[in-house]
Amino acid sequence: MTTSANAVASSPSQHVGGPLRGIVLKVVSVCFFVVMATLLKATETIPAGELVFFRCFFAILPVVAYLLWKRQLRSALYTKNPLGHVVRAFVGVGSMSLGFFALTRLPLPESTAIGYAAPLLIVVFSALLLKERVHIFRWTAVLVGLFGVIIILWPRLTLFSGGGVVGDGEAIGAAAAFGAAILSAFAMMQVRRLVQTERTEAIVVYFFICASLLSLLTIPFGWVMPTPQQAALLIGAGFAGGIGQLLLTSCYRYADMSVIAPFEYVSLILTIAIGFLVFSDVPTLTMIAGAVIIVGSGIAVILREHYLGLDRLKAREANTP
Repeated sequence: MTTSANAVASSPSQHVGGPLRGIVLKVVSVCFFVVMATLLKATETIPAGELVFFRCFFAILPVVAYLLWKRQLRSALYTKNPLGHVVRAFVGVGSMSLGFFALTRLPLPESTAIGYAAPLLIVVFSALLLKERVHIFRWTAVLVGLFGVIIILWPRLTLFSGGGVVGDGEAIGAAAAFGAAILSAFAMMQVRRLVQTERTEAIVVYFFICASLLSLLTIPFGWVMPTPQQAALLIGAGFAGGIGQLLLTSCYRYADMSVIAPFEYVSLILTIAIGFLVFSDVPTLTMIAGAVIIVGSGIAVILREHYLGLDRLKAREANTP
């Protein structure tokens, strides 16, 4: 749900305020992304491609306003790798489209929890495609986390009730949510390539611009004229997403990712509460159990990365003459 791929591009600089300020910014950004998802889900009948357009196009406005205020708009438009931004946008739009489609078919907490599989899948793809070394601890955490995903998906995809699929719409939504997590992992890997030559502002701005344009290609597949209420929800979702992105980008300037990242899972508590209060979605035991397993595995991977980073830093310091 959050644009985590953009967050990868941020690098902490440990400004005054330290980790506490970074944590606060992260939690507030999570709140804005949950608001965004809630507003998009509340539109009900709007196609996924149209949701992507409004989410990205109106997110540009607060981002550009912030860059103008910081006098960084010119640097945000400078790029050495325009094709890389287009590739990242294609994958990101695919991920968003599937994720937003899942929102229309699944309870908010379930679609959110399945999305937590993305960081775990990055470990898998990094090992298989980038030939990165992944030790037994991280493989174990990933396998346990994916087992949690299966627990959530199982009631949606199992054949019961007279031999038919229970809740065809929910089964398709569950598959779409997992597909969104897969594409999100690929998007994060693409950002890891972009960050080698591109500034954070450029990655954010070009993604929103390219994604807005690419989403227009879905018009032939059936856009609808939103009602005034739906239009207000869509525009509000775009602004909430843009503000959330700014806060997310800023939070990593004050603390390491390993400190900030676990607070992403605050969104699970918020989506369960909003799902119950706004959409009357009662969380199932399988959803809660699977989400707990995924969150635990994700935190284990984050902490492991943190300790490995410390070990590498100590090794470099020891080898420095």
